Amino acid sequence: MQYLLMIYSEENRWNQMTDSERQQGAAAYQAYTESLKKAEALAGANRLQHTSTATTVRLVDGKPQVLDGPFSDSKEQLAGYYLIDVPNLDAAISWASRCPGAGHGIMEVRPVWTAPSDAPSAA
Repeated sequence: MQYLLMIYSEENRWNQMTDSERQQGAAAYQAYTESLKKAEALAGANRLQHTSTATTVRLVDGKPQVLDGPFSDSKEQLAGYYLIDVPNLDAAISWASRCPGAGHGIMEVRPVWTAPSDAPSAA
């Protein structure tokens, strides 16, 4: 089953770190990603650009309303994600707790919804 591990962190924290701390952080994420690959659990991953580059779109009276920035202001922002394929929620939680993001932010674990027509058939 696929799970999305969403990493929420303080966006400006990276800029406040020393070069050495940034190098250690990047190395930790690289090692984590390699662990997921080795376990054949990684389905995808990306780091997101800052919220200042975000665009929010919603329909108002049937017409798109486009706004600069994220939908909500909060202390932590969605910084990136890992899409993993593991047997169950316990395995997903185990991977989330090992992610470097859990040490400096919040990890949200959410199962990916599979449409009934996308579900494997029982043959």
